[in-house]
This record gives sequence, C-alpha cells and structure tokens, in this order.
Amino acid sequence: MNKISIIIPALNEEEAIERVIQAIPRDELHSMGFDVQILVVDGNSHDRTRELASKAGADVIIEPRLGYGRAYKTGFARAIGDIIATADADSTYPVEDIPKFVRMLQEENLGFITTNRFAFMDKGAMSFRNQIGNNVLNSATRLLFQLNLKDSQSGMWVFRKDILDRLILKSDKMSFSEELKVEACHFAKCRWKEMPIQYRARVGKIKLRGWQDGFRNLFYLVRKRFSR
Repeated sequence: MNKISIIIPALNEEEAIERVIQAIPRDELHSMGFDVQILVVDGNSHDRTRELASKAGADVIIEPRLGYGRAYKTGFARAIGDIIATADADSTYPVEDIPKFVRMLQEENLGFITTNRFAFMDKGAMSFRNQIGNNVLNSATRLLFQLNLKDSQSGMWVFRKDILDRLILKSDKMSFSEELKVEACHFAKCRWKEMPIQYRARVGKIKLRGWQDGFRNLFYLVRKRFSR
C-alpha cells in the first residue's frame, strides 16, 4: 500500500488543531490505497496543542528549535510517505482537498503541487497590509525566477517525497515556503502546478510579524537568486 504523510507545524494552536486533523479525509485516502501518517510538529507549545493533536490521531513531534522552516525540515525527516501534504494548524487551508491533489499528482505525473490562496479568499482571511506584502513577494518571485506563481507564500503543498533529494533548503524561517517553491519549480525543474483553494480566516492568535517577515522574505529571494 502507498503511504502519505500530512505534516502540520504548530505553536500554541489549541483552538484549531483538533478540527484541522479531524477534517483530513482519511477514509477517502484509505480508499485510494494510502496509509495515512499525520505528523504535528510542535514548537514546544505552552497550551493543549500536543494533547489535542494526539487525541485527534496525529503523531506529535516536539521541535524546540523555533522556525517555520525548521518545523518542516523536522517533519520531512520523520515522514514515511511516498507523498507529502502540508497545511497550517489554524484551519486556514482546506485539508479536505488533499485527495483531489493527490489524484492530480498521480494522473498528471507531477512532482509538486502548490496552492493559490488568492483565488477564493474568505473575507477577513488576510489583512490589506499582508495582501500588499504578498503581492510584492509574488512579483519578485516572478521577476527573479521566471516562475508564473500567483502565490509564492502559500503553505499548502502536495508533492512526491523523493524530490527533496534534489532541493537545497536552507531557510529555517518563514522564507522556507518561497524557497521550497523556487527550489522545486525553478532549480530542480519539477513538473508542477499551482491550484486555487479556498483560504479561510485563521482560528486563534496571528503570529506573523508583518513587515518584518515580509522584508526578510524579500531579501531572502534576492539572496537566493544570486547565491544559488
């Protein structure tokens, strides 16, 4: 039987983590021939995130080294799936779409699928400031790497695990998301597709640091382009 690993980074997400895990269509994935591994990579939360994730059926890994990218690297190292899918722990991403993207990955012989949050964004899901910042980063990604991406910062991906052997992923921070796409789609030349999704308002406290993260991601893109 094939295996799929669904990786969810989390830090103090007790308000949403249980519903995110419960929304994963495990029965449908089983019917498609997949054993399902759900990995929650917890950044040493101080609330009930770990307890609720375990209760909902996830395997929990504690990663005390902070960072969005660090959490994913730890999750990738522990993933047993031939296919990896990702989502955030705040209920913003439609995990119910994972089977659809897995079928697309297989039927179209793709290596990497990323998602476009701007296609169907719920009211209040992203502040106006963050929409401006994302559009600047999207334009920079298209200019620097000639990638026709509408959303360079999306955190929902479905891809074949074996492509990781071809990627050079250095970022431990928020810039990991853009780096993964640039590495897979530009440098590794994977067959890839960007798919529209419904993006919802987060449940729980916002942790993004606005302009600080935005400028850091922009500088990382420039450095990536001329150092890689």
